[in-house]
Amino acid sequence: MPVIMGTAGHIDHGKTTLIKALTGIDCDRLSEEKKRGITIELGFAFLDLKTREGAETETGQDDESRLGIVDVPGHERFVKNMVAGATGVDFVMLVIAADEGIMPQTREHLEICQLLGVNSGLVALTKTDMVDEEWLEMVKDEVAVWLEPTFLGNAPVVPVSSHTGQGLDELKDALRTLMAGFTPGRRSDLFRLPVDRVFTMKGHGTVVTGTMISGSLSVGEEVRLYPGDVRSKVRSLQSHGATVQTARAGRRTAANLQGLEVDDIRRGDVLARPDTLFPAQVWDMELTMLESSRRPLKHRKEVHFHHGAREVLARIYLLDRDELKPGETAVCQVRFIEPLAGVYGDRVVLRSFSPLRAFAGGRVIGPRGHKVKRFSPQVEALAALAHESAEVVAEAQLELAGPQGLSWSELLIMTNLETKALEKTLGVLGGQQKAILFDREARRYAGGRLVQELTDGLLDWLAAFHRKDSMKPGVQRGELGSSWGKRMPPKLFHFILERLLRKGDVVAEQELLRLKDHAVSLASDQEAVCTALEAAFREGGATPPNLKDVLEPLGLTARQAAPVLKLLQDRGELVRVKDDMYYCGSALDSIRTAIVGFFETHTEMSAPDFKELTGLSRKYLIPVLEYFDKEKLTVRVGDVRHFRKRS
Repeated sequence: MPVIMGTAGHIDHGKTTLIKALTGIDCDRLSEEKKRGITIELGFAFLDLKTREGAETETGQDDESRLGIVDVPGHERFVKNMVAGATGVDFVMLVIAADEGIMPQTREHLEICQLLGVNSGLVALTKTDMVDEEWLEMVKDEVAVWLEPTFLGNAPVVPVSSHTGQGLDELKDALRTLMAGFTPGRRSDLFRLPVDRVFTMKGHGTVVTGTMISGSLSVGEEVRLYPGDVRSKVRSLQSHGATVQTARAGRRTAANLQGLEVDDIRRGDVLARPDTLFPAQVWDMELTMLESSRRPLKHRKEVHFHHGAREVLARIYLLDRDELKPGETAVCQVRFIEPLAGVYGDRVVLRSFSPLRAFAGGRVIGPRGHKVKRFSPQVEALAALAHESAEVVAEAQLELAGPQGLSWSELLIMTNLETKALEKTLGVLGGQQKAILFDREARRYAGGRLVQELTDGLLDWLAAFHRKDSMKPGVQRGELGSSWGKRMPPKLFHFILERLLRKGDVVAEQELLRLKDHAVSLASDQEAVCTALEAAFREGGATPPNLKDVLEPLGLTARQAAPVLKLLQDRGELVRVKDDMYYCGSALDSIRTAIVGFFETHTEMSAPDFKELTGLSRKYLIPVLEYFDKEKLTVRVGDVRHFRKRS
């Protein structure tokens, strides 16, 4: 797999000169760099270190023998460019001039590499032709002592002179050995290229360059520049100076983009495929303060935030303390003035305003920040995101996401797992009921613990509903969704309800839902009211009493008796013919039977016919006729009724 090396070191320690001596490529391409004699912008080169005979790639070299090189500026004013260049490198070549030794940017560059997760490399002691042997040995001892507690503690230190060529072969051997034992851990399924340079090429149009940190890209593919929504298509690709059809992670890549102007693109934009990244203005971070930092980091401190090739202003929100002391690590949230597109595990660097230097850094654990209150139990849950286990991280991401859950595409960036690894992880969590696929169409998951809490919450809600309205047989499905389920996706509400229905804990009777053990019950006084009403209307028969006259002796108003009346109607023992007129159900059944019998020998029925048939006075006659019209037993045509259907 291709490997990228980055340089690091103080200004004028000979980084660019050494690269030219090794590769023949001058990384200082700007006229201002030539005039001032210092590196300002990032420079790029490659070195062929043939290690074995093998098939040649489309660039004409074995990928495993071609070392990509990013040359960074050493001046303190251009450290932000150094950070951009160091992002995506696999190992570092720390350049220290033998005549000056360890200098301020030597220290800061090494600390930045440490913060970015670079954990291997070597040291080149340059300008050895300018010192004597005794001085060189003293500098080597000084460097060895300084490097001992760092990741370069056991790294080779190679004395070299770019002018005489002394030590260049030894340096190439050291690089060759380092490459042979290096296996970069890059994703193959998520293409990302942080843009560190954009320019116009005559006859071609707009070109962006960067180190491809994951995935691959082919000519003709559609791409998007994040965090914005600028879209394009890849017209052509170059890698290490050669035209290619497909570029892979770990290589410097130039992409010629169709239909875009230079002003459409900013340095630090991330080139990726559409719908694969999810920009956000809040990130969750695991942050570490450098031990060399001069003062603690205060809560809500504003900082320079470096991610990939982008630098933005950000504010740090500490969640479990008011300050982070040098050498300490804690989870926190970072809020930006504009959205950024990141992936779980991305490394970042923080630089202070005064003095302008790197003081902290760490890794992204939530590229779409969760809603977390300071000093709450959620902070501990957030800390689980820093765990090394993929299953622990995926479960924590789902639980913190809440009822909205996470889609498959979101999980790919929230866990930084390859597609197959994520499938396996969700399979294991699904078997343990820790990850629930509640929306198959959108492939959306929720945390198992959260789904269980919501399930219990729905049962509790129904139990409370039954206690409050014990005389109601159940709740309408729509009412349940608009009240209890209003704060969650409809698909999740449907999933939880259907699971309870399948288990039998909830029973559906048409559109009414109830707990399986719920039965309508009346208190003793309500039971007495129910009995009195049944008796009064049964005795009234075809000429029922006035409701008010029945309730008055009971000391009740129609509003107070409404639950009992509703229950009697649900049972079919009472039927409301109009607003204030109720009939005993059996009495209406008798009238219905008489109407059906009448139409067996007649084609139409007038009001006098109906009065003669039932003996009803006008007080009841018209309301009852209109009731049977509504029931579609009869239909009014002029002043008569026709039979609509047979019972």
